[in-house]
Amino acid sequence: MVIKNVALETVCGITSKIPESRLPEVAFAGKSNVGKSSLINALMNRKSLARTSSQPGKTQTINFYNVNDAVYFVDLPGYGYAKVSLEIKAKWGKMIENYLRKSKQLKMVFLLIDIRHEPSENDRTMYDWILKMGFTPVIVATKLDKINRSQIQKQVKIVREGLKAKRETVIIPFSAETKQGREEIYALLDQMLEEGKEHEEVL
Repeated sequence: MVIKNVALETVCGITSKIPESRLPEVAFAGKSNVGKSSLINALMNRKSLARTSSQPGKTQTINFYNVNDAVYFVDLPGYGYAKVSLEIKAKWGKMIENYLRKSKQLKMVFLLIDIRHEPSENDRTMYDWILKMGFTPVIVATKLDKINRSQIQKQVKIVREGLKAKRETVIIPFSAETKQGREEIYALLDQMLEEGKEHEEVL
């Protein structure tokens, strides 16, 4: 994937209606502070279009980024931040569920997990939830640069077993610092877009 142009096109709050999209959508889910904005910026080849925050749990909207006028990157609110009230957590959960249920163009979901730690209960819940919505999420194991190369396979195994992930679940170790893993993600996106075009041609 070669990034030619990107733009933040739509921001949906708790009361907003999910936009009717003409382009395929790819969603990014993960707990607060897992590096979601950093991943999206790295994929879009921009330093700070997706806002990174020093305050986890600050993203309270679903943000739609138009990439190459070919696909939307959909940034879902981070979950699991302890300092957020139960009422707000419930609203965020509803927003995410509403989007996953109602988007007609959602083709792929990336679930971000910190490679340094065993998946949390919130991570496991989100993984199971995405499965229930009919998607097998691609797991992006973030913060790869924070561990030694010799630890990678062991930590990937911990992530896989912690999620009780299906055998076919893809896990991509990723570093926002070195961009390691970005090409693998691009390859999956290119494949998804190519399959979409072929499907349209058949129709």
